Amino acid sequence: MRLARSTKAFTARGGRVQRCDQCRIDRQFCICTLRPSAPSNAAFLLLYYDDEVLKPSNSGRLIADLFSDTFAYIWQRTEAEPALLALLKDPIWRPIVVFPQEYATPERELCQPEALNLAGRRPLFILLDGSWREAKKMFRKSPYLDGFPVWSVTPEAPSRYQVRKAAKEVQLATAEVAAMLLSELGETANSALLHAWFDLFSYRYQMGVKRVNRGDAGAEARLAALRQ
Repeated sequence: MRLARSTKAFTARGGRVQRCDQCRIDRQFCICTLRPSAPSNAAFLLLYYDDEVLKPSNSGRLIADLFSDTFAYIWQRTEAEPALLALLKDPIWRPIVVFPQEYATPERELCQPEALNLAGRRPLFILLDGSWREAKKMFRKSPYLDGFPVWSVTPEAPSRYQVRKAAKEVQLATAEVAAMLLSELGETANSALLHAWFDLFSYRYQMGVKRVNRGDAGAEARLAALRQ
């Protein structure tokens, strides 16, 4: 556990909030009883930059809430965990790094879902979770990822996440990226479900830490409709 390795207490914004241990939202606005789940042919590997996993505002955990085949590891610059390397070598998966293609060499670029060439394997989307500067560092300094294709997503609209401010307007939260990937794979119902879960998290999170809530007040009703 990353928290166990801390040499000092980790204090997030809104540190005085009494948070649920699971959803990390103010306990009075907890969403755990509303959590859905869904089967998917896709799997996700969250590669966290150091203390990113400790931040209650991190949206990567929302992917794991819905899809059981979600894996998470802390990124290490000098040495990758053996379990992570074993996962990447497992023949049931087709690992795919999700990152802007402008940073990849031409032979690694995937332009269309049809180019995946799964050959019976399931896609394992590798999401580099951290700030933009941290994600670029992980992309450059992870030689064990160099042999995998790179798939980028193009946002059709700015991020709906009001909890954290992105460095660039076109940057999305991790859960939003995963929802776009599912849509491009043709899993539109799963994409909509993850979007709704993300919007509910954002709305309820703001209820506990912000005076002005800019989230989607209708997210809970939308989630309920999708679960029927």
